[in-house]
Amino acid sequence: MADNGILGKDCQASYCDTLLDGTNTSTATWNGVDNIRDLTLNLDKGEADMKTRGSGGWDQTKTTFKSATVEFEMLWKPSDQAFAAIRDAYLADTEIAFAAMDGDITASGSQGLASNFEVSTFSRSEPLEEGVKVSVTLKPSSHTEWYEVV
Repeated sequence: MADNGILGKDCQASYCDTLLDGTNTSTATWNGVDNIRDLTLNLDKGEADMKTRGSGGWDQTKTTFKSATVEFEMLWKPSDQAFAAIRDAYLADTEIAFAAMDGDITASGSQGLASNFEVSTFSRSEPLEEGVKVSVTLKPSSHTEWYEVV
């Protein structure tokens, strides 16, 4: 069978009540987050300017630290456990363990970013003819890893 890629609907976001410490990602109890619409995992690197008079007139750079953000929308559902966990982390200025994976976090071969995050954006929108939504941005704050399920 041909590999035609992965559909977004088959990706999985999960959160955990226990913060990650570098030893517990595979043994943590992960809770799937079904109330997410579109999710974007932004991965980027900083750059150091390395051009010199001898670089032949070309800009030259060296990449430095990696950075990431996870951005998504959820329906405004205060009774949803994942919604409440993310909202509470925002309001209390605490971390939440979260993983943005390309499949089930327990399935062999799945991969993605797992980290303790701070919720930097929690913005509610109230469109007249649509459900109330919240836009969420998560930024890694401690123990960040690219997690691949073996």
